[in-house]
Amino acid sequence: MLRPETSNDLFIILLLISIVFIAVAKLFFEKRFNHFSTVLINSSYLKVFSRDQKFFDLFDGLLFLNLIFSISIFSFISYNSLISPEDTSDLYIFNLIIGVGIFILIKVLIERLIGSLFTVDNLIDKYLFQKTSYKNFLGLVLTPINIILLFSITPNRTVIICVIILLIIINCIGLLTSFKSNLNLIKREFFYFILYLCALEIGPYLILYKVFLENKV
Repeated sequence: MLRPETSNDLFIILLLISIVFIAVAKLFFEKRFNHFSTVLINSSYLKVFSRDQKFFDLFDGLLFLNLIFSISIFSFISYNSLISPEDTSDLYIFNLIIGVGIFILIKVLIERLIGSLFTVDNLIDKYLFQKTSYKNFLGLVLTPINIILLFSITPNRTVIICVIILLIIINCIGLLTSFKSNLNLIKREFFYFILYLCALEIGPYLILYKVFLENKV
């Protein structure tokens, strides 16, 4: 297994919780879930459901929780495979989950705060809905990948890098779709767009990457 020192039971529990989140989302929002599952190739989901978005949406909330669990598990696998195979405890995994959740939430709250400060709440809400939808889709994709990496094949550098590239492609498709739908505004405020891109889309991940390399969560 990936790490004899870390109980496989913990991964099984975390994956089961993730699957429950997905199953509940599909059970109570079947039509929306089916529509959402094609978001990568059909942007109509974004147009239809962005009209009814709320500050807290149960469907997005369930998939967001799955995203946190999925990213945390994959980050653990990646760290173990690419950087350090040292022993870790279950507490490390829980800290990682909390850290990932706090990081994403703070980033979203900062973006909402910026929207309020510059009185572009509607624009930011629409943009965040688009971006969150693609990130939740990324979490959906990661769930079966994590199962395969943990219990089927032995992850190595090549496999991990291929998965990371896939995730980057999904994320880039989401960003490009969002930017395309706001192209006129971006052209008009290009300087602020570049500033936003560097400060909130690139900067936080560079900082997180540096922290991830230098310290264990």
